[in-house]
Amino acid sequence: MLYYLFKYLHTTFHWPGTGLFKFISFRAAMATISSFIITFLLGQLFINFLKKRQIIESSRSLGLAEEYKGVKATTPTMGGILIILATAIPTLLFSKLHNIYIILLLITTIWMGIVGFLDDYIKVFKKEKKGLNGWIKLLGQLSLGFIVSTTLYFHKEVVIREVSITPHEISAVLDDQVVFPVYNDVKSTKTTIPFFKDNELDYAQISTFLFGSKSYTWMLYMAIISFIIASVSNGANLTDGLDGLSASTSVIVGTTLAILAYLSGHIVFAKYLHIMYIPNLGELAIFCCAFVGACIGFLWYNAYPAQVFMGDTGSLTIGAIIAVVAVCIRKELLIPILCGIFLIENVSSILQTGYFKYTKKRYGIGKRLFKMAPLHHHYQKLGWHESKIVTRFFILSLLFAITTLVTLKIR
Repeated sequence: MLYYLFKYLHTTFHWPGTGLFKFISFRAAMATISSFIITFLLGQLFINFLKKRQIIESSRSLGLAEEYKGVKATTPTMGGILIILATAIPTLLFSKLHNIYIILLLITTIWMGIVGFLDDYIKVFKKEKKGLNGWIKLLGQLSLGFIVSTTLYFHKEVVIREVSITPHEISAVLDDQVVFPVYNDVKSTKTTIPFFKDNELDYAQISTFLFGSKSYTWMLYMAIISFIIASVSNGANLTDGLDGLSASTSVIVGTTLAILAYLSGHIVFAKYLHIMYIPNLGELAIFCCAFVGACIGFLWYNAYPAQVFMGDTGSLTIGAIIAVVAVCIRKELLIPILCGIFLIENVSSILQTGYFKYTKKRYGIGKRLFKMAPLHHHYQKLGWHESKIVTRFFILSLLFAITTLVTLKIR
């Protein structure tokens, strides 16, 4: 909203300073600061409100010696509402609201926020430990996947810029003349493959290989995008088990995505780095920065000892946001690296469950690979302090993020 106001003031009255709003970098910085301020200022008021309403997930019990005794037994949950508000408000203020990527991310935030809210509501007010039925939760994630994949596949503004005629081809016709490449904005289902020189993969090629025709590309694309959204969303949900763990790792992931979005949406940087240039994508950096600021502000109150938990309202939304941003910037194949912590947590739970069922079926007694899953609880069982686990996972997340950025040059 402010973008349009200051654009009008700049073009009509030429007010000093109003021209700053045409720069994505300035608006992204303002979004980060604003989202942090919103979370910081409203945080304590919101926590007091949650305590007054007794919005406490007291049913959580994992059998750990130090967990949910004393202070933690009365710690309020559903703090993810604060993250959602602090992300959405600066985005509405500083971004171009007609941008399709911004619209898509706002829909994602609200959609998964509602799913997570229903899950928390059932746990808190209905006193049902499992919360929302797993199949209904999955349906919500797959429905979001359908919306995202359909929009990206069919919307006319979702394009990439490719060279249609090279200088060499033009020189073959026009000798001894200075020529430039000719670019066209085209609809494409291409994505980025890390560590390869020719690092672009088209889903249409996969469709042709698997089904013998490109006509199935949309269905394949929808299935893959839906799987990615559900996986990352659940991974973020599993990671939210220690004070500050999910919020701190999300800050690293969100910052990396903001950098990638800015580079992919900037024609000069994209050309220099030889990465896919995606018109209109730069605005997504503003949303990512608002998201990062909101997570930092929330971490102020969620760091050990936590004054508030984000609940599924926050964790499911965080995961969905990360997945959709990665898909929009066509870097979804980098998710296993960038979201390495989410992947480890997810895989540890799958391995634990699978191994337990296998050994119970074969030997009559279920055995465990870890003392407890997801993995961060395994280290708790080993006697590690909560803060130590979070710090080390944060360090690993930082290394994963650096590796993700390095893939821009290593091919």
